[in-house]
Order: sequence, then structure tokens, then C-alpha cells
Amino acid sequence: MKFQDYPYQRPDFIAMKTQFMTFLADFQQASSATVQFSLIEQINQLRNHIETMATLAQIRHSIDTRDSFYEQENRYWDEHGPLYSELDSQFYASVLQSSYKGELEALIPTQWFAIARLKLQSFDPIIIPLLQEENRLSSNYTKLIASAEIEFDGQIYNLSGLTPLLQADNRDVRKRAAAAKFHFFAVHEAEIDQIFDQLVHIRHEIATTLGFTNFVELGYVRMLRTDYDAEMVALFRHEIHTHLVPEAQKLVQKQKKRLGLTDFAYYDMSYDFTTGNPTPDGTPESILAAGLQMYQEMSPETAEFFHFMQNHELLDILTKPGKSGGGYCTYLADFQSPFIFANFNGTAHDIDVLTHEAGHAFQVYQSRHITYPELAFPTYESCEIHSMSMEFFAWPWMPLFFGKQTPKYYYTHLASAMTFIPYGVSVDEFQHFVYEHPQATPHERKQKWRELERKYLPDRNYEASPFLESGTWWFQQAHIFNSPFYYIDYTLAQVCALQFWQKMQTTREQAWQDYVHLCGLGGTKAFTSLVAEAQLASPFSPNVLEPTFQAVMNYLEAIDDQSL
Repeated sequence: MKFQDYPYQRPDFIAMKTQFMTFLADFQQASSATVQFSLIEQINQLRNHIETMATLAQIRHSIDTRDSFYEQENRYWDEHGPLYSELDSQFYASVLQSSYKGELEALIPTQWFAIARLKLQSFDPIIIPLLQEENRLSSNYTKLIASAEIEFDGQIYNLSGLTPLLQADNRDVRKRAAAAKFHFFAVHEAEIDQIFDQLVHIRHEIATTLGFTNFVELGYVRMLRTDYDAEMVALFRHEIHTHLVPEAQKLVQKQKKRLGLTDFAYYDMSYDFTTGNPTPDGTPESILAAGLQMYQEMSPETAEFFHFMQNHELLDILTKPGKSGGGYCTYLADFQSPFIFANFNGTAHDIDVLTHEAGHAFQVYQSRHITYPELAFPTYESCEIHSMSMEFFAWPWMPLFFGKQTPKYYYTHLASAMTFIPYGVSVDEFQHFVYEHPQATPHERKQKWRELERKYLPDRNYEASPFLESGTWWFQQAHIFNSPFYYIDYTLAQVCALQFWQKMQTTREQAWQDYVHLCGLGGTKAFTSLVAEAQLASPFSPNVLEPTFQAVMNYLEAIDDQSL
């Protein structure tokens, strides 16, 4: 069956609730752990079906936000998602209160119980109307971004389609394209401010209603962080500021020198070489064909996985009008199918998507035997290890995509990993400020963003854009609106992926076996435990960051980047 034929039917909530509560009543009256475990499996099957329908609707809505049918279905899930969460909450409470809990703990991964406790902390039926409003506002932002129709030199582009122009060899084109892009955000500044302000206040109200001091505490609970806290993250950010920001600035200065610019501006940041950025050869179809060859040669596991993805047409990669921006991987449990959503735009990012999102998809394909919805994927920072590490495991096959430009790709890929981390921690610190100060005005938030840019990204030059100078770069960062506190995850995972990159230089086969082992564990363990299973050091451990970053800098400094 092809993805387009996967059947979607909106669940009847009353019927689903009745079936769910029947299972739950039987669970509570069961006379043994064996009977309860069997009922858990039946409840999980029902929950997986509900989640599959919700995910199908979400995918098809993001493929075309103008489709009226899936627009209605998206509204249904915005409204009913919290009602289904209430059923999950009753399930978690029943299992945690079971008189056979000790025996169940021998049958179910410990991490599931930790997640169940956190899920209970983050939900109460009283907040359902607030959750529905949060969903509505989040959808409004997504639809606004997808609606962008930007006129440039007689053509109409969405935000993804504009990307190649932001990397054009001609500096004037880059400047005008960047101005056109941010003009869209400037026109909608008041609307974006209003959406975000309402989101902040709704989330603060949800948190305080549940008994938390503010949304920071609830945000960490929602992100299911069982083995690290805000204090550890703050220390990590400090270490990044101390050990990486100076190195990242060296890379920016090298880029400035390569380009021969004395006034390195914001619209130059995405342009790496005077000979042009590395761009993939061929059409999207030939890129997918090269991807198939890559995954066939990489390992038997990846060969099986990518054949499955192509045979079932589980990749939607072309930029189209009305399509949501960005890229993601998700999972359809009823069909044991990962799904990759992307917006190819003719830049090197297309290949990063093919490897990054495929890393997510490969992981969940390897752990498709896990029937607990909470454990198919691990928590987000662990998920991103799979994706970012796959980008590096794919290096030997980059000549298939870039030909003679491959050395440029290697350099920019590794250098951008280093320069991304300071940006990632600035997003995280910004979110801490926002939710620790929910009464801050939109202007004060923008001031804080600009202050953090000066701290972590001191080379940012917005002289040509008063709008960006006012502190609005973050308007385009969808995670800040839709997935609060989901961003430090990328930086933690990048540190782990760079460790995998180091291991590949000397013991690639062992590194690959560790990676496959990690993928197969899914979400059955917490972040630091999964890192240990992969034979990596935790980013929170002392004396990890500096040597990891130094290894990368040594590699980059040995390259004559001026000749690329």
C-alpha cells in the first residue's frame, strides 16, 4: 500500500472513549498481572490507532494547508487531542496505582513508568479548554508561515523556495532576497507578536493551574526530561559560551576573509565561498536514486529501511504552494511506517534533509517492534542524535550528490555544526527568559533576543535591517511557537553526533554498530542512559565539550578553506 492509499477516518470520540473505558475497567478489576499486561497491549493498540489517525491528518494538512478537508480535520485534532489526553491520563493513573505494579515493572521498560508520572503531572481535565486554545494558536502561526507568497524579480516564492536566492553568488540578490523574506515578517509583525503573546499567557496559565510556578517547570515536564534539569542546562549553556563561542567566531572570521568582505552582513551568513555554496547535482528524482544507492551500500539495515520508504512512497520532499515550511519525520504505528516531510529547494540542505530526517526514520523503523506509543521515539534530545549522526555516517557517499564540490560540503557541514550550537543555546536561553517573565511585553522580548545574540552570536550585523536589529530574527523559528523548550535538544545531540564523527575517523564499523544498537532501543531509556548505551560521553559530563570541539577545529584548521 502506498502512503496516498493509507486510509484515514476521523475517530468517533464517544465510541473510542467507551471502548477505552471498558478496557480500563477490565484492567482495574483484573485478578493478575498477566491479565493486566494483556489489557495494556489492547489499550496500546487502540491508542496507536488513534495516534495514527491524528498523524495522518497532520501530515496531509502540512502537505497542503489549503486543503479544506484536512483543514477541518486539523481543527478536530486541535480540539479533541486534549480529550484523548484525558483518557491517556486515566490509563497512566490506573497502571501506576495497580496492585500488580511490581510485576508489571518486570514486563514494561522502566522509562515508561517515568514518562507516565510526568504525563500525569502535566495534565488535568480542568486545563482542556486552555490546551485547545494553545493548539489553535499554534496552528494559526503554522498556517500564517505557510501562506507566505513573496514576490521577487517577477516570481512568487514561499519561504522555503526563497532559500536558494539567500545563498546566491550575487551579493545584491542575496541582500534583496533577504529583505523580501523579512518584509513578510515585518508586515505580519503585529500578528506574530499577538499570537506569541497569547501563547505565552496561555502556557503560563496552564502551568499555574497545574500548580507549577511558571511554564519553565511545566515545559521540562512536557519534554519528559527525567534525568536532567534546568540547572544542568544552564551550566551547559555557560560551557558553550566559554568553550565554543570563541571557536565559532574564528570560523565566522575565516568565512568573512574567504568572501573578502569588510562589512559581513546578515544576508552573507548563509554564503560560504566566492565559488558558490556546494549544491547537489541533479533533480529531486536523481537525488532520491542516489539516496537509495547510499543506503543500499551503507548497511543491510539501511538498505531494507530505504526500500520500504520508497516502495510505500513515504517521502514528500518537493516545495509546493500551500505546503508547510521546514521538515520533519513522524511515525504511523498502524502501518509501522515512518514518514519524511521536507521542502527541497536545490541547496545542500536537501541532502542534509535526506540524511537528517532519514536518521529519525531509520531509528523508528529499527524500533517498530515497540508497541508503547511513548517509546517508539525517545525523548527529543535523544532523537536528534540519530538524525545528526546519520548526517556524518553518510559522508562517504557525498560524492554521489556533490561531485567535485564534496570537499566544500564537508567543510561547511562540519563548520555549520559548530556555529549552530551557539545559536541553539541562545534560543533556549530566550525561552527561559520568556516563560520566567510571562508579563514581558513583545518589545522587551525582542530586546532580550538581541541581547542574547550579542552574547552568543556577536558577529551578527543587522545594519541593513532595522527590523532585525529590533530583535525579530526568532520570528521564523517555528519551535519557539509550536514546541516550547524543544531546541536545546539539538545542541546536546550535536555534541553526541560530533563524538560519533570522531569515532568514525578511526573505528567506523564499531561506531556504526553502536549507532544501530542505539536506534533499536527506541525510547526505552532516558537520554543519558541512551548516550551511555551508544558508548558516548554525556554532554553534561565535565571535560567533554572542550576536547570534542578541539578535535573538530583541528580538522577544519588543517583545510585550506581559501582554496575551496
